[in-house]
Parts: sequence; C-alpha cells; structure tokens
Amino acid sequence: MNWINIKDQLPEDQERVLAFIPNNKVFLPGKSYEFEIREVIVLHFQLNFYQDQPEKQAKHGLHFWSGEGNSNHFFDDVTHWAKIPSGPTPQ
Repeated sequence: MNWINIKDQLPEDQERVLAFIPNNKVFLPGKSYEFEIREVIVLHFQLNFYQDQPEKQAKHGLHFWSGEGNSNHFFDDVTHWAKIPSGPTPQ
C-alpha cells in the first residue's frame, strides 16, 4: 500500500480514503473510559471546508476529514492517507 504524506498531496474533494492518525484513541461503547488505539480509519476528505469561516480556519486549518459514524477529525490530525484498495474479484 502506498501511503501519501498530506504535505505532498491531498485526496480529491469528497474522496473516501484510509487515513493514518498517530495514537488515535477510539473509546469503546459501553465501557467507561476504555479505549483502543486505531491509527488507520476510513475518512472522507473535505476540501476547503472552513473556507468561509476564517476563525475556525486559523484554529483548525482550511480542510477537514469527515468520518463514518462519530469519527470526524481536524485536518492536522491525519499525517498520511492511502486509496482504499479494491476488494477481491468474484470467481
């Protein structure tokens, strides 16, 4: 798999990708304060998300990563991304 540094290249707007987030804590449902580290998750890249909100843009960056479920992330949380590989071909 080819991981791409966000400083080198960004995904297409609205593209669904694998995102690498160092030390990403995911809290476990039904467990008080218990979590596991999941550094690779699926996110959608949102180009120019804070374009019309200069205060938020200054604080969080211009772009945003929207998650599936409850896993949104600010732009700087993600260090690398990769295209989601195709699944197996049915025989």
